[in-house]
Amino acid sequence: MLMLIPEAVWMMSLTCYTCMFPAISPLDCLKFPQECPAGQRCLSSVATGVRGSISIVLHEKSCAVPSQCGLRGEKHAAGLNFTYQNDCCDTDLCNSAERLVSSSVLLKEMYLLFSSLSPPDAPVSL
Repeated sequence: MLMLIPEAVWMMSLTCYTCMFPAISPLDCLKFPQECPAGQRCLSSVATGVRGSISIVLHEKSCAVPSQCGLRGEKHAAGLNFTYQNDCCDTDLCNSAERLVSSSVLLKEMYLLFSSLSPPDAPVSL
Protein backbone atom coordinates (compact mmCIF):
# COMPACT_ATOMS: atom_id res chain seq x y z
CA MET A 1 0.00 0.00 0.00
CA LEU A 2 2.83 2.43 0.82
CA MET A 3 4.32 1.81 -2.63
CA LEU A 4 1.27 3.46 -4.27
CA ILE A 5 1.52 6.78 -2.39
CA PRO A 6 4.54 8.24 -4.27
CA GLU A 7 2.94 7.37 -7.61
CA ALA A 8 -0.35 8.98 -6.56
CA VAL A 9 1.47 12.15 -5.51
CA TRP A 10 3.40 12.20 -8.81
CA MET A 11 0.15 12.08 -10.78
CA MET A 12 -1.27 15.20 -9.10
CA SER A 13 -1.05 18.31 -11.24
CA LEU A 14 1.38 21.10 -10.39
CA THR A 15 1.11 24.83 -10.91
CA CYS A 16 4.22 26.19 -12.63
CA TYR A 17 5.40 29.57 -13.89
CA THR A 18 5.39 29.83 -17.65
CA CYS A 19 6.76 32.18 -20.27
CA MET A 20 7.44 31.86 -23.95
CA PHE A 21 11.04 31.36 -25.01
CA PRO A 22 12.92 33.62 -25.13
CA ALA A 23 12.36 36.02 -22.25
CA ILE A 24 15.30 38.25 -21.38
CA SER A 25 14.31 38.49 -17.74
CA PRO A 26 13.16 35.67 -15.47
CA LEU A 27 10.73 38.18 -13.92
CA ASP A 28 8.66 38.14 -17.13
CA CYS A 29 7.49 34.64 -16.20
CA LEU A 30 6.11 35.41 -12.75
CA LYS A 31 2.89 36.82 -14.21
CA PHE A 32 1.88 33.55 -15.84
CA PRO A 33 1.23 30.64 -13.47
CA GLN A 34 -0.32 27.65 -15.24
CA GLU A 35 -1.74 24.34 -14.07
CA CYS A 36 0.19 21.51 -15.70
CA PRO A 37 -1.24 18.22 -16.91
CA ALA A 38 -0.90 15.36 -14.44
CA GLY A 39 2.55 13.77 -14.48
CA GLN A 40 4.38 16.85 -15.73
CA ARG A 41 7.03 18.78 -13.81
CA CYS A 42 7.97 22.48 -13.59
CA LEU A 43 10.78 23.37 -16.00
CA SER A 44 13.26 26.23 -15.82
CA SER A 45 15.60 26.49 -18.79
CA VAL A 46 18.46 28.95 -19.23
CA ALA A 47 20.15 29.50 -22.60
CA THR A 48 23.34 31.54 -22.95
CA GLY A 49 24.52 32.97 -26.25
CA VAL A 50 27.85 34.69 -26.77
CA ARG A 51 29.07 36.80 -29.67
CA GLY A 52 32.37 38.57 -29.08
CA SER A 53 32.26 40.37 -25.76
CA ILE A 54 28.45 40.31 -25.62
CA SER A 55 26.67 37.60 -23.66
CA ILE A 56 22.89 37.18 -23.70
CA VAL A 57 20.97 34.98 -21.28
CA LEU A 58 17.45 33.83 -22.22
CA HIS A 59 14.94 32.18 -19.88
CA GLU A 60 12.14 29.69 -20.47
CA LYS A 61 9.71 28.37 -17.88
CA SER A 62 6.93 25.89 -18.50
CA CYS A 63 5.38 22.57 -17.67
CA ALA A 64 7.45 19.67 -18.99
CA VAL A 65 7.30 15.95 -19.48
CA PRO A 66 9.95 14.22 -17.34
CA SER A 67 12.07 13.33 -20.40
CA GLN A 68 12.84 17.06 -20.94
CA CYS A 69 14.33 17.39 -17.46
CA GLY A 70 18.08 17.44 -16.98
CA LEU A 71 18.79 17.96 -20.68
CA ARG A 72 21.64 20.13 -21.92
CA GLY A 73 22.27 21.10 -25.51
CA GLU A 74 22.17 23.85 -28.11
CA LYS A 75 19.42 25.98 -29.65
CA HIS A 76 19.75 28.24 -32.67
CA ALA A 77 18.01 31.65 -32.44
CA ALA A 78 18.57 35.07 -34.00
CA GLY A 79 21.55 33.75 -35.94
CA LEU A 80 23.32 32.60 -32.77
CA ASN A 81 23.92 29.27 -31.10
CA PHE A 82 22.82 29.19 -27.48
CA THR A 83 23.81 26.51 -25.00
CA TYR A 84 20.96 25.57 -22.67
CA GLN A 85 20.26 23.57 -19.56
CA ASN A 86 16.85 22.30 -18.42
CA ASP A 87 16.18 21.91 -14.70
CA CYS A 88 12.92 20.58 -13.25
CA CYS A 89 11.26 20.55 -9.86
CA ASP A 90 8.15 18.98 -8.34
CA THR A 91 6.37 21.52 -6.11
CA ASP A 92 3.92 24.29 -6.98
CA LEU A 93 5.60 27.39 -8.46
CA CYS A 94 9.07 25.97 -7.75
CA ASN A 95 10.47 27.29 -11.06
CA SER A 96 10.54 30.92 -9.92
CA ALA A 97 13.09 33.56 -10.95
CA GLU A 98 16.78 32.63 -10.76
CA ARG A 99 18.28 36.04 -10.25
CA LEU A 100 17.36 39.64 -10.81
CA VAL A 101 19.03 41.28 -13.81
CA SER A 102 18.45 44.82 -14.95
CA SER A 103 16.25 44.79 -18.06
CA SER A 104 17.89 47.98 -19.34
CA VAL A 105 21.29 46.26 -19.31
CA LEU A 106 19.89 43.29 -21.20
CA LEU A 107 18.16 45.50 -23.76
CA LYS A 108 21.41 47.40 -24.35
CA GLU A 109 23.26 44.10 -24.84
CA MET A 110 20.62 42.88 -27.29
CA TYR A 111 20.80 46.16 -29.22
CA LEU A 112 24.59 45.87 -29.49
CA LEU A 113 24.34 42.24 -30.56
CA PHE A 114 21.72 42.80 -33.24
CA SER A 115 23.38 45.95 -34.53
CA SER A 116 26.57 43.92 -35.01
CA LEU A 117 24.59 41.38 -37.08
CA SER A 118 23.18 44.04 -39.44
CA PRO A 119 24.98 45.30 -42.54
CA PRO A 120 26.81 48.60 -41.77
CA ASP A 121 24.21 50.85 -43.45
CA ALA A 122 21.09 48.93 -42.42
CA PRO A 123 18.77 50.49 -39.81
CA VAL A 124 18.56 48.59 -36.53
CA SER A 125 15.20 48.05 -34.90
CA LEU A 126 14.29 46.03 -31.83
